[in-house]
Amino acid sequence: MSLTIPLSDLKDGAPTRVDLDGRAVCLVRLGGTVHAVDDTCTHAEVSLSEGEVDGATIECWLHGSRFDLATGRPSGPPALTPIAVHRATLTDDGTAVTVELTSDQTDERNRA
Repeated sequence: MSLTIPLSDLKDGAPTRVDLDGRAVCLVRLGGTVHAVDDTCTHAEVSLSEGEVDGATIECWLHGSRFDLATGRPSGPPALTPIAVHRATLTDDGTAVTVELTSDQTDERNRA
């Protein structure tokens, strides 16, 4: 399943929560790139889209865990388990982004 969203709906540097096939996904636009990651912190199970973006990471508002938006890996405790990263592709004309769940990366949590 996929979801297409106008790029203008995503504020640069601000997380946005969307629902994709019953799964909460956090979108972050950084200039001309859009990142899509699971919206739930693997440490405290709270919404990452309520946290802050710092460079190419998103910080969980509850305990300060940071996750790399490209890889999903945490930068250190308290979270030790990565979040899943999903495919976000800009449309050919650059006015929208299509987000797809990436099932092979949802198993990343089991490799931490």
